[in-house]
Amino acid sequence: MELIEGKVWKFGDNIDTDVIIPGRFLRTFDPKELASHVMAGERPDFASIVGDGDIIVGGWNFGCGSSREQAPVSIKYSGVSAVIAKSFARIFYRNAINIGLPVIVADIESDEGDILNINLEKGIISNLTNNQTFSIAPFKEFMLNILNEKGLVNHYLREKE
Repeated sequence: MELIEGKVWKFGDNIDTDVIIPGRFLRTFDPKELASHVMAGERPDFASIVGDGDIIVGGWNFGCGSSREQAPVSIKYSGVSAVIAKSFARIFYRNAINIGLPVIVADIESDEGDILNINLEKGIISNLTNNQTFSIAPFKEFMLNILNEKGLVNHYLREKE
């Protein structure tokens, strides 16, 4: 997987799936329509200000709540390239990986607007704004393959070829 680099958007603890994509927007399965409402429960203007490649940095228990897959889908299709948090709800974490959205368990120091560089293969997050480097567990090859192939379904189909 190539390096991930983007601008930080900060969120706190216990960002649940109803905050990520409120229930009133679940009348569609269109990923771009879902993305147009991403984080509407926490920051209503987020979908209009997030840019391609940006990175969400959250606190503890990111993605808690329901098991709805639309939450990581809305994040991925908004252009966010990765989510870093101190911890993730287990089902959110798995759903994100399954659709090809990198989610990284790490406690890093960053401010909103900082630029991060992430190397999943080597296990390094660099904050280019404040010149700090953080070590994370390198992603295993099978996880990198799922992410590189844009999700578990594509990975499975490629394996069957």
